[in-house]
Amino acid sequence: MLLVAVALIACSSAVTTFASEPASSNAATTLAIGEPLNDSLDAQGNSPTIVIPASPGDFIRGAVDGEQLVLSLVDSTGNHIRQLTAGHGSTQTFMFVVGSEGPYAFSISGPAKGEFSLTLRSSIPLAEQKAPQPELQSPRLRQLQQDLLKYPSTDRFWSEIRAAGAPLVESEAVMPPLPKSDVLVTFLWRGVQRNVRLFGAPSGDHDELHRLGDSDVWYRSYRVPRSARIDYRFAPDVPVFDGSPWERRRAILATAQRDPLNKLCFPADPVDIYDGSSVVELPDAPHPSWIEPNPETPRGAITRHRLTSETLGNTRDIHLYRPVGYRPGDPENGLLVVFDGDKYLQQIDAATILDNLIAAKAIRTTAAIFVSNPSPESRSVELPCNPDFANFIASELIPWAKGQEITASPANSVIAGASYGGLAAAFIGHAHPEIFGNAYCQSGSFWWSPGSRPTLPASEPEWLARQIADAPRQPTRFHLEAGEFEVDILNSTRHLRDVLTAKGYTLTHREYASSHGYFYWRYTFANGLIDLLGSSTVASTPDPVTQ
Repeated sequence: MLLVAVALIACSSAVTTFASEPASSNAATTLAIGEPLNDSLDAQGNSPTIVIPASPGDFIRGAVDGEQLVLSLVDSTGNHIRQLTAGHGSTQTFMFVVGSEGPYAFSISGPAKGEFSLTLRSSIPLAEQKAPQPELQSPRLRQLQQDLLKYPSTDRFWSEIRAAGAPLVESEAVMPPLPKSDVLVTFLWRGVQRNVRLFGAPSGDHDELHRLGDSDVWYRSYRVPRSARIDYRFAPDVPVFDGSPWERRRAILATAQRDPLNKLCFPADPVDIYDGSSVVELPDAPHPSWIEPNPETPRGAITRHRLTSETLGNTRDIHLYRPVGYRPGDPENGLLVVFDGDKYLQQIDAATILDNLIAAKAIRTTAAIFVSNPSPESRSVELPCNPDFANFIASELIPWAKGQEITASPANSVIAGASYGGLAAAFIGHAHPEIFGNAYCQSGSFWWSPGSRPTLPASEPEWLARQIADAPRQPTRFHLEAGEFEVDILNSTRHLRDVLTAKGYTLTHREYASSHGYFYWRYTFANGLIDLLGSSTVASTPDPVTQ
């Protein structure tokens, strides 16, 4: 085995053109990037010195061709630094970063008189080692990128955005081209913060915005259906600290705020810039036909009660809704039991939706029980498939409601909720079909299994789907819905749909161009009620995405 020493000189001079010299020559040769040195190991041990220009921090990649060749880095005194190839195969690649202890030398060992070819494929100086800019899908941002090469000011761009309102919505000249059903929505933030995150749809995953070069423009683009409604907030410079993954994820709430360039928000009268969410309504978003109050529509009565549970050992608010003209004991009456009741009343305005649906005879005359949570902590314990909570509903709440003259047959009774509440509705509807003939699940958390929580999934997810698959079929009808921007919930909802279908259940399933939250559920709530409690003469609002 012979050794060929190849010097790697740390310098900043230009690369010279390679001139091949035989191995027996003692003259130094400069190895140019991309030009191979073809030679052989000499039995007498004579070898050229191979020089390349390199500076500390340079990222170098190359290859050596030949049989059983071991290529190593050594320092100027011949001490081993790093082995780059191990002698396996006829072509071996290598890469390394030039350190500050140079100059280096290459050493090549292999069979006597063995031929080799050494190539430095690339050398990237430290100053040029930058991540590439993401591809600009937005034609307006591509134009801005070109404008900044001539005039490094974004004032005109921001004046344009302020006048038109954010975010930027485009359909023409998008790269790559869009299908006719989609538009490109680009969220924009102005500033020089360390980072900016998007809190909300379309991804729901706390995406970081990109910075356009060295400008004050931060952006993130999404291709979404023209039928979408989107609520979102920005979170600049989210705190970084030593905490659990869940605590660090929730830290986004410390800086999350509405878009100062978007006047449309939910709720419509926020307290300050940190309250509520900014809203995008795209051209084909379905018209909200049931959520607006109508002064000519009779309003039902809402009464607040406090109910203590012996089963659960706590006390909670219960709100009863009685529509105008409600007749206790009428066999045609409907009953709706809703979890997270205070949220449904305040953020969805469920009472107004019920008023409008009943007045239009879109659903039967229906009383509603809105069940609130004693605390956020109790919610995360009670709603996810808790038999004690199911027993509270069946053995305490429903008998109490009968004492308030609120009753209905199982076929006309619906248990409903969203997220964990949607999971609870499916669990209790399946467990107590003698009370609830219908379960309405808005974005149900069907990913759940015992011990899991958001961002901390269990080892075997979708516990409820497995229970339903293994149990006898119950006379429960399901209405499942999910948004295409809530991927995990969308997929687990589809899986539960397939399980229920295979078991022979009656169900309806809807998907919307939406995400996770009461802003979205308020627009779809009436559809589920019509499907479960409606007459055949009134159709729920179709959605352009998926039926």
